[in-house]
Amino acid sequence: MPGLLELFLAFAKMSLAGFGGVLVFARRAIVDKHRWMTANEFNETFALCHFLPGPNIVNLSVVFGARIRGVAGSIAAFTGLLGPPFLIVTALAMVYARYGDLPVLRRVLDGVSCAAVGLLFAVTWRMMLPLLKQRDPVAIVVLVAVFVAIGVLRWPLPQVLLVAVPASFAATWLARKRVAP
Repeated sequence: MPGLLELFLAFAKMSLAGFGGVLVFARRAIVDKHRWMTANEFNETFALCHFLPGPNIVNLSVVFGARIRGVAGSIAAFTGLLGPPFLIVTALAMVYARYGDLPVLRRVLDGVSCAAVGLLFAVTWRMMLPLLKQRDPVAIVVLVAVFVAIGVLRWPLPQVLLVAVPASFAATWLARKRVAP
C-alpha cells in the first residue's frame, strides 16, 4: 500500500493530467497502474462518493485516502488532488480576466470542452464494462432505467435516486435470497 507521499504524488499527477475531468485518470492510476483497487472496488467506492455531498472525485480522494492510510491518507490524497490545480486555476483566472474577450481564446475553450466530453464517454464505458461482464440482470436494469430517467426523460436526479437506490437494494437482496439455501 502507498505511503503518504506516494498518495499525495499519485493524486497530484491525476489532477494535473485531468484536463476535462480527473475521473478517467483516477481510475487508470488506482485500478490499472498501481492496482490499489479492483475495477469493482473502484466502481463501488465511486458509487458511494456519488451520494456524498460535494464533487465526486474529491469525495473519492478522501474516501480512498482514508481506506489506505486513515485521516492522514485522506489529507494527503485531498491535498494532492486539489493543491496543484488550485494554483494553476488561480493563475489562469487572472489571465482570463485580462484576455477572456479574445476570440482565439474562446475557440480554444470550445476545443477543450469537446475533449472533456470525449474523456467522460471513455471513463463511463470503462466503468460500465465490469457491470456488463457480470451479466447481472439487476445491475443492467438499474443502469438502463437510471440512464433513461435522467438522460432521456430529464427527471431530477434526487427523485430518481430516491427510487432507484432502494429498488436496487431490494432487487439485489431478493436475488441473493433466492440463490442462498
